[in-house]
Amino acid sequence: MTNKPLRIGMVCPYGWDVPGGVQMHIRELAEHFIELGHYVSVISPVSDEESVTDSWLVNAGRPVPIPFNGSVARVLFGPIAASRVRQWIAQGEFDVLHMHEPGIPSISLLACWAAEGAMVGTFHASTPKLRAIASAGQLIEPMIEKLSARIAVSEMAQATLKNLYGTEAVVIPNGIDCSRFNIAGAVRLRAEGAPLRIGFLGRFDETRKGLPLLIEALPKILKAIPELELVVAGPGDAEKAVAKLDPQVGKHIRFLGRLSEAEKVEFLSSLDLYVAPNTGGESFGIILAEAMASGTPVLASDIQAFVDLLKIGDSGVNFISEDANDLAKKVIELLRNSARLQELSENGLVSAIRFDWGSVATQIMSVYEVAMTGQGKVAIGSENASYRKGR
Repeated sequence: MTNKPLRIGMVCPYGWDVPGGVQMHIRELAEHFIELGHYVSVISPVSDEESVTDSWLVNAGRPVPIPFNGSVARVLFGPIAASRVRQWIAQGEFDVLHMHEPGIPSISLLACWAAEGAMVGTFHASTPKLRAIASAGQLIEPMIEKLSARIAVSEMAQATLKNLYGTEAVVIPNGIDCSRFNIAGAVRLRAEGAPLRIGFLGRFDETRKGLPLLIEALPKILKAIPELELVVAGPGDAEKAVAKLDPQVGKHIRFLGRLSEAEKVEFLSSLDLYVAPNTGGESFGIILAEAMASGTPVLASDIQAFVDLLKIGDSGVNFISEDANDLAKKVIELLRNSARLQELSENGLVSAIRFDWGSVATQIMSVYEVAMTGQGKVAIGSENASYRKGR
């Protein structure tokens, strides 16, 4: 990693004050580089101005919700946003500009359109058929070509990038702070004699996150293991989630709501098994890596992103996606096999090291250095240059 402190500009396309994997990735990467002595400024859409407490975060304006990749993305586009992005770039005197998801209509695309110089794009999405991208392809494709270097967070994200634009990227996974999770993982927090605990974390109002499937499997699991508790963390309507459920089953479910980062560490460390029943739309699965770093065994659906993540080092088990019976079967098998749970716990701790920021940020910095080769400071490009690139 370079010894020279850099001025790094990062662009987040999604609403900053809405929980999400991309936002967390950018936050932790920014904080990691700041700790190393680099100057970092992040620009992002923000819904609540008062929520901007980090000195390095710049509010680009209020985002607008749009359907995207099986979810709702809060993005920002238009002339006012473009003006704010241009002003931020002009004042930043950045050595490198790092844009996340520059392939969707939001401020990363605006930054790519406006700037010249060392520009890096990280691609997170892994759905080959993205309507928002397809409809704006003539605008986006020339911008992808402007990038000095490209990063994909997984093999799936790389495949999507290649399918959409015919270009390649270096694969660098999302990062986590292993030390934060390892400390908690060293001591299991479940009290002696307490029920076995399986856990889920995510925006459970989104069907693709898979909580309805896990709840569907729960009666069969409870029949085999009556002393069991399902702990659900994340935003969503708890009453709606269990409205049609037998109360005798529902009493085994506990909803925690949104968790702070410290609470998430405690939550993961309290579980005997973390379950990820997602049905699709995932390119990585950061929560799986965090569970592994906590020493918590993982059971996940066999969507490609999760299979790829868990297959290295035998760090988790997969079940047939969208199959409640197979999900129940795998939960029962694992909870009845303490030796296998211990093996998965130990394997996960070892495998999670490859996601630690110490490794991931070093790889990203190497990409920055390649992108900066032969480049001066990032600057606003001329209108003619932008036109020639885009026509």
